[in-house]
Amino acid sequence: MRRSLALALTVATACSLALPASAQDAPPSRVDFRTKLQPIDGFGFSEAFQRAAVIHGLQGLSAAKQKEVVDLLFGRRTGAGASILRLGIGSSADNVYDHMHSIEPADPGGPDAPPKYVWDGNDGGQVWLAKQARSYGVKRFYADAWSAPGFMKDNGTDANGGTLCGLQGTNCASGDWRKAYAKYLVQYAEFYRKEGIRLTDLGFTNEPDITVSYASMRFTPAQAVEFVKVLGPLAKKAGVNLSCCDHTGWDGQKEYTKAIEADPQAAKWVTTITGHAYSSPVTSPQPTRRHAWLSEWGPGGNTWNENWDDGSEYSGFAIAENIHRTMTDGDASAYVYWLAASVGATRALIQVDGDAYHVSKRFWAFAAYSRFIRPGATRVAVTASDPALKISAYRNADGTKVVEILNTGTAKTSTDLSLDSGAGRAQAYLTDQDHSVSPVTGARTHGRDLSVDLAPRALTTVVLK
Repeated sequence: MRRSLALALTVATACSLALPASAQDAPPSRVDFRTKLQPIDGFGFSEAFQRAAVIHGLQGLSAAKQKEVVDLLFGRRTGAGASILRLGIGSSADNVYDHMHSIEPADPGGPDAPPKYVWDGNDGGQVWLAKQARSYGVKRFYADAWSAPGFMKDNGTDANGGTLCGLQGTNCASGDWRKAYAKYLVQYAEFYRKEGIRLTDLGFTNEPDITVSYASMRFTPAQAVEFVKVLGPLAKKAGVNLSCCDHTGWDGQKEYTKAIEADPQAAKWVTTITGHAYSSPVTSPQPTRRHAWLSEWGPGGNTWNENWDDGSEYSGFAIAENIHRTMTDGDASAYVYWLAASVGATRALIQVDGDAYHVSKRFWAFAAYSRFIRPGATRVAVTASDPALKISAYRNADGTKVVEILNTGTAKTSTDLSLDSGAGRAQAYLTDQDHSVSPVTGARTHGRDLSVDLAPRALTTVVLK
């Protein structure tokens, strides 16, 4: 026995010496739960533009099917357990589908005239959905405006870009609407408060860099800073965190972030930096110490697709990669997908079709993160020795630990992770073409070591208790 062991050690040593220096020097895979990175606020989505009514009202889902969809979205036992709901603040004078109705549909007669607010208690189905979310324990409600009502803008309509009257660079015969728009946004939060929903976060612009045929409004970085100083005191008095600025791209948002950080008066009012990932992906952190959210992203296209790994950007695997990159490269504190549910050729997580619905693998990629990584968690340091494995790890406020492992390779494999403390009991969940956050065996702990069997082209979530 001793001779065999000695021989084995000799052979192993010789093999080690024969390895390239890069392989010998590769650090072991390790998770350090004590090295804290960014805090996590949660994972969520939107149902703006009357998409909430797709679940409740417009499409005729039965009460039983409505409950099933809501449980998928917010339930933590078998659903996604989403913890953020993004609401769209309306600006349209009409209430046709795919528009968001304004709480002030008509010009009151000028910026200094008493506003004529109208509240229907429904808000395109969003009030109902917010109440459902609250019943599942959701506490983070982010309301964001695509545009001010048209009469407050220099182009006279809530669509096709335009700029809020009164901002630098505008010249409106109707006057300065900055304060009126700020009060409008705060009033929206007040209407929700009366419905029993406390809006925690408030945004005054969405994709301020583009002009589109639907609700939209332009802000330069300087104009955004200017308006922050108008809205900030009112938002604070209303008890709502102010966010900015939801640029179409993560890199483009950095210019707005820098502008806010460079102005002490504006910086004191902004709690959260928000950006999208359409015109530029998430590749590096925002230049701020504030919490930064990917506040909207969803893949494009014109077909419904339920596949896990077909090479498209709307596959479940691609969404898992997108979430991983957002959290690790971008140091994001939140990941907010665009739409939860919609109809037709949608890239939403769920497709509603009459009294039926279909669930994409995008949904299950999202759920594999959102169900287990809870608000108040912290991302922690990971060193991965295998470049085919994309690993991130988190420590929840209740002490549970989560390790997300995306195997980009085409073969089964396993990985050993050294932990900074006792591993405890491990439970693995597999997401691939045949599994949807399904409990599986294959995660084993021994002291401070964690070993995990990994399916090819799959996401494995390990929860340590």
